[in-house]
This record gives sequence, structure tokens and C-alpha cells, in this order.
Amino acid sequence: MADFKIWMNGKVVPGEQAVLPVNSAAVFYATNVFEGLRAYWNATDGEMYGFRLAEHFARLRESMKMMRFTVPYSDVDLYEAVREVIRANEVREDIHMHLVAYVVGAGLDATTPTGLYINPRRRPSAPAGLRCCVSSWTRTNDNAIPIRLKSGSNYQNGRLATLQAKADGYDSPILLNQTGTVAEGTGATFFMVRRGVLLTPPLTADILESITRVTLLQDVIPDLGLEVQERDIARTELYVADEAFFCGSGYEITPILSIDRFPLGNGEVGPITKKLSRAYMDLVRGIDKRHAEWRTPVYKPMAVATR
Repeated sequence: MADFKIWMNGKVVPGEQAVLPVNSAAVFYATNVFEGLRAYWNATDGEMYGFRLAEHFARLRESMKMMRFTVPYSDVDLYEAVREVIRANEVREDIHMHLVAYVVGAGLDATTPTGLYINPRRRPSAPAGLRCCVSSWTRTNDNAIPIRLKSGSNYQNGRLATLQAKADGYDSPILLNQTGTVAEGTGATFFMVRRGVLLTPPLTADILESITRVTLLQDVIPDLGLEVQERDIARTELYVADEAFFCGSGYEITPILSIDRFPLGNGEVGPITKKLSRAYMDLVRGIDKRHAEWRTPVYKPMAVATR
């Protein structure tokens, strides 16, 4: 949004000055990699908390490695850049940010210079529930355009699926992979509940290595005493699910109410989804004080240790 200042290549600039050359590979070929970051306002603490920034920086560097990018910023630089752009905008509300590394020039070899920007923007909370469909578009696979690589070009696959879903009267698509099992949504991983057990596709199902997914699997779900299985999910299992939801930094936990017009459960947000959403939001906002190392304060002075 134009009313936010942007951190770009080491300094904060007005939004209208954060521009890229039209002939750059970043614009012409979508030659970039990015992370979607969240920061949350905690009114009691009077503080903004960036959530799991270290994990996002690590995934960004993995994407850059696959794309043969080089960005001259350390993790300490990136921590300070996130804090700087939030402070410069005096943000005291929940915020979504894109941290984007991009090719400056033609991008035809591995020595092409790369730049980096952080673009804060307001993003509404997750909708009350989605009406989804199984897309006729297949999720791209690891030997084509790997979803593990979080690049802007990857998202054209999801864009095509989303446009088709909306044209057909749905809110959002669910993509299958080339083997015909469930992959994920367009920009979020997928969970469902069947007979009281949470199910989610494995990392080998052509899905993003989601940080929110890991947070749920390793912390939130066990803490609530719920059972979860990572396994392939057949299309028809979707239709007999009791509950389902998408999750991700942007999506947070977004309930799914129906798939291909089959209602899930009673067609309302299920109790397990509600329970997980409350627990997750308490954790990211710092109401749940556990895992303080996952929350980076913005306004409080701090020293960021190198990894």
C-alpha cells in the first residue's frame, strides 16, 4: 500500500520511490524469492512481535540458494530491517510483510546482482470460512517448478487455480499433485479432521515447507493433546472430512466449510479448528508466553545474536 514506507536495499523510502526497472528479470520473468512475514500487536505489552523471523530468514536463504541468488545482508541485518520498517511506519496493529529478494538486471547468470525489499501492508484477519473446490489445475512438481522454492513465479500455478475457482462460484481451490493426492491451497498448507484425527499431506506431496504447519505439528497440536498424521490424502477423503482448514503466515488458520459443495461436518467451523485457531493466535501475539524466542520485539531495544 502506498501509505506505507518500504525498506529497500538498506534504507526506508516512501512507497512511490520503491520501484524496479521494467526490463529487470524481477519484473519481466518474476525472478524473485520471498517470505510472507507477520508481526502482531500486543496491547498489554505495548509491543509489536515479529513471529518466527529466524525460520523465515532460513527458508529465504534456501530459496535464494536454489535460485543462485546472492544478497549481501546477514540475518542480523534482516532482523534490524524488519524492526526498522515497522518503526518507521509507527505500526501498532497486526501487519503482514513481504520480504523479497529480486534480480536487478537481466538475471541470465548466477553473478547478476540482487536486491531486497520489505513491504508492509494491512491484511484482514482470516475469513469466517471458505467454500472450496478441488482444482482441475495440478500442483507443479519438484522436478518442474518446486513448491519448496518460494518464488513469485510459482504462484502463477495457484493464480490460475484461484481464477478458475472464483469463476465457478467458489472462494478458493485445493490443488492435487501429479499422483492425484491432496497437495495444498494456493498459498497455504492443508489440514483436515476425520474421525477426530488431524491429517495433513507430507512434505513429499509437493507442498511448501510451511513454518505455520511446523508450529502446529510440533507445538500447538501436541500441547492440545490432539492426534495428527502426516500422510497422503485421497480426493474423496475430502468429501467425508469433519473439518478442514488452510494455514500459513498470511492465512493464519482459515476454516473451510465445504469442498465441491459437500458440507464438512454440519457446514460450520468445527470445534478442533476453533481450538487450534485460538491457541495459535495466542502464541503468535504473545498472550501465550511460551516460546518467547519465536517473537522478535520491535520497539523494545534488543541485541540480535548471530546464528
